[in-house]
Amino acid sequence: MPTETEYDPSLGNKFVFVTGGVMSGLGKGITAASTGRLLDNAGFDVTAVKIDPYLNVDAGTMNPFQHGEVYVLKDGAEVDLDLGNYERFLDIDMTADHNVTTGKVYRNVIEKERAGDYLGKTVQIIPHVTDDIKRRIREAAAGHDVCIVEVGGTVGDIEGMAFLEALRQFSQEEDDEDVVFAHVTLVPYSKNGEQKTKPTQHSVKELRSIGLQPDIVVGRCEDPLEEKTREKIALFCDVPTDAVFSNPDVEDIYHVPLMVEEEGLDEYVMSQLALDDRALPPAERDQSWRELVTRDTEGEVHVALVGKYGLEDAYISIHESLKHAGLEARVDVDTTWVHAEELADGHEGELHDADGIVVPGGFGARGTEGKIEAARYARENDVPFLGLCLGFQMAVVEFARNVLGLEGAHSTEMDPETSHPVIDLLPEQYETEDMGGTMRLGAHQTEIVPGTLAHDLYDATSCTERHRHRYEVNPEYFEGFEDTDLVFSGKAGHRMEILELEAHPFFFGTQFHPEFRSRPGRASPPFVGFVEAMLELTGQDREVRA
Repeated sequence: MPTETEYDPSLGNKFVFVTGGVMSGLGKGITAASTGRLLDNAGFDVTAVKIDPYLNVDAGTMNPFQHGEVYVLKDGAEVDLDLGNYERFLDIDMTADHNVTTGKVYRNVIEKERAGDYLGKTVQIIPHVTDDIKRRIREAAAGHDVCIVEVGGTVGDIEGMAFLEALRQFSQEEDDEDVVFAHVTLVPYSKNGEQKTKPTQHSVKELRSIGLQPDIVVGRCEDPLEEKTREKIALFCDVPTDAVFSNPDVEDIYHVPLMVEEEGLDEYVMSQLALDDRALPPAERDQSWRELVTRDTEGEVHVALVGKYGLEDAYISIHESLKHAGLEARVDVDTTWVHAEELADGHEGELHDADGIVVPGGFGARGTEGKIEAARYARENDVPFLGLCLGFQMAVVEFARNVLGLEGAHSTEMDPETSHPVIDLLPEQYETEDMGGTMRLGAHQTEIVPGTLAHDLYDATSCTERHRHRYEVNPEYFEGFEDTDLVFSGKAGHRMEILELEAHPFFFGTQFHPEFRSRPGRASPPFVGFVEAMLELTGQDREVRA
């Protein structure tokens, strides 16, 4: 994957502010991340900041069905899934400082007011809140050539007003800062097939009423923008025609950087930031991303993802990790969501066509019996199985019930009165009252037992992966699993972190979330092993790992 770039302080501070209009979910984050990928390929050190205007301090207490996956960073920050896209596209590790929320900003300002830091002044949105926003952006950008700042939501949202005002101020303040504003909008089709620019016009008008003039307009449309559409947007939005770019639908999000490059958006951004003279010549730029995402595939494997949230974004990192492993194996991975509650009602047939089964994390009792059934089916039928966090725990519960004979075994999260609490609350969680930011979070090291499948996958005697859980395997039941086919091959002190089943093609579970560290060109080892096992069982065996 891309060679590591180094920060050049002589370039000054460069910022790309990305806003969105018309509707949320247009893909401005992918557009921004793709531009960052190309700037990195051109030799610049790039980082990103995601602004989420909601009042939550972080994303940790949000429902995945409404907001998508809660992504976990190495320092334990629970953040919006867009930061996962930035980590995957830019191949960087971000921190809590790269996610700015209204809750974080207001909490800090109020705490400072209570401490008397404002010396009796009236505390107001301007300048106190906007100053805190600008401080956070500059601190996150320090030590990098370019910082891409994405403002969540859409222009006109009341929650985002303070952030847009902060950006307006930002662009006027420092002589050594170069700023580009890019606005991503929807260009829909009318019934007669005409690309309509009016939503974009209104969105830019709203942006300009706040005091921000976009330097670049990116039109999201099913197809590339027609020349007359570009010209009309340029005329009514007061930007040059060559500052209007298409971002049409593509088959795979990893092809968006290729589309952005074809459109010339990266070159225009570099020219606006006075970076074009310092960029690597096109012939010398890193091409590993293009080579990876355009490589030919041969064959297909089918994965059943057994979950309870009927929203793909709720499991986006798992989908991407399977894709990364498929890219390494040069095979297409077709993932089908299977409703865990239906499995609990006896709809086992949905698993019959699957080459492999993934049981992801989650919280709450709903769907857990189905996840237990999925683990049983995979164990008894020699179907490759990958259990992640709650999926790992439910595999333990299934084994305890059906192999050890511990009737009614369960997790105390789901059944506080269970007669066999094989999964129980972490000891340090007993006195916890607040729900936000109090789980076992972030990167922790796991010691791996030599000679195991885990040792083979990681090719090491330890690994560092990201966690997000309150419950774990109950130490009181460790002895019961001894001398069985279920082996805990990864441990962190008294904590069981990895399980595997001997004499099974591939039965692997992790208390941690390996999907949060998977990258294109650097796929997660458990996912690679999972795909390898499916290939072997379907007669498509080929060498995946080096």
